[in-house]
Amino acid sequence: GGQPRSVQPFSDEDASIETMSHCSGFSDPASFTEDGPEVDEEATQEDLEYKLKGFIDLTLDKSAKTRQAALESLKSAFSSKILYEFIMERRMTLTDSIERCIKKGKSEEQCAAAGLACLLCVQMGSGIESEEIFKTLGPVLKKIICDGTASIQARQACATCLGICCFIVTDDITELYSTMECLENIFTKAYQRDRDANGISSTHNTVLHISALLAWTLLLTICPMNEVKKKIEMHLHKLPSLLSCDDLSMRIAAGETLALLFELARETDADFFYEDMELLTDKLRALATDGNKHRAKVDKRKQRSVFRDVLRAVEERDFPTEMVKFGPERMYIDCWVKKQTYDTFKEILGSGMQYHLQSNDFLRNVFELGPPVMLDAATLKTMKISRFERHLYNSAAFKARTKARSKCRDKRADVGEFF
Repeated sequence: GGQPRSVQPFSDEDASIETMSHCSGFSDPASFTEDGPEVDEEATQEDLEYKLKGFIDLTLDKSAKTRQAALESLKSAFSSKILYEFIMERRMTLTDSIERCIKKGKSEEQCAAAGLACLLCVQMGSGIESEEIFKTLGPVLKKIICDGTASIQARQACATCLGICCFIVTDDITELYSTMECLENIFTKAYQRDRDANGISSTHNTVLHISALLAWTLLLTICPMNEVKKKIEMHLHKLPSLLSCDDLSMRIAAGETLALLFELARETDADFFYEDMELLTDKLRALATDGNKHRAKVDKRKQRSVFRDVLRAVEERDFPTEMVKFGPERMYIDCWVKKQTYDTFKEILGSGMQYHLQSNDFLRNVFELGPPVMLDAATLKTMKISRFERHLYNSAAFKARTKARSKCRDKRADVGEFF
C-alpha cells in the first residue's frame, strides 16, 4: 500500500509553478529569478500531470495514510494552479474517489476529501459538469452532516463543502432551499443551547454550528429577495443570543452575519426598522470595547476590531472598504456580502487565492472582474523591478525610517532631561 517510487508528494516547488503570473506558463521556479535558465515548459507540464495521475490512483490505495496524503497533495495542486482540462478528463474518477473517501474514510480522510471536493468545483466553475459532481456528492455530504455518530471535524468540513459547492453549481432554486434548510437544522441548535440552562447541546459542537452558519450565510447572498426577507424575519431576533457565546469564533461569526443581514434588509427596504436596535447596539458596543481580564489579549484585540466594524454597519450603515491586490490588478471589497464571499474562498484556496483571482473565470465572474487580463512577456518584464532598483529602494526606506526614529528618540530624551 505504499507510494510508488516514481510518485513524489506535491511540493512547494510544484506549487510555485505559475503562481507568479497567470501567463508565465508551466516553468521552473528558477526561471523567475533574473538571468534564470530557460526551461522546457511542455516537459514540466507533462511531469506535473504524471504526478497528479499518480495521486489520483493513490486515492484508491488500501492504506488510509496513503489515501489521505494523496488527497492533500491534490488539494495543494488544485489550490495553486488552474487545471481545468486535466480535471475535465478525469472528473468522474475524482468524484468517485472523493465519494468513497467521504463514505468509508475516518475523520481526517473525510476532511481532506471534502476540501478536495470544494476545490474540484472551484476549478470546474458553474457548468453542467459541476452540477453532475454536486448531484453525486450532495446527498453524501448531507448524510455525514446529519450523522451524530460522525466526527465533529468531518461534519464541519462537509457543512463547509456543501455550502460552497451549492453556491458554485446550483441553478435549481429547490436544491438551494433544501441545502439551506439542512444547514439551518444544524446551527439553530446553538439557539437552543443558549436557552437551555442545562446545556444539553455540548460546546464541542460549536465548531460545527459556526461552519453551518457561515455556509448558510454564503447561500443567503444568492437567494431571491422574497426569500431573503423570510430568512431575516426568522433569524434576526435569534442571532443576537449567539453574541454571548463563550467561543470567540462563534461571537465573530454571529456578529458578521448580523451585519450582513442588516445590509441585505436595508437593500430590500430602505426604511427597514429593527425593534430591539438599542439593546443590540449596546451589546455590540460592549463587545467592541471588551476589556475582560480573563480573555487573552490577542482574542480581545481581534474581537474589538471586528465588532467596531459590525457596530458601524448596524448603526451607521458604513463598511470599511478593503483593497486586495493580485498581480497588476486591484479589487475593492466594499460591502459585507462581498467580504463574506471573499473570506469563504480565501479559506479554501489559501495562498492560491491571488492566483485564482487572476486566472479563474468563475471567481472573476463572482467578483465582477471581467475576463482575465492577459499580459505578454515584454509587458511583464517592464513591470518587474530589477534587483539593483529594489536594493536602492529598500536602502532609502531604511535610512528614512532610521532618521524618523532618531528624531523621536531625541524628543523623548529632551523631555526626560527637562523633567
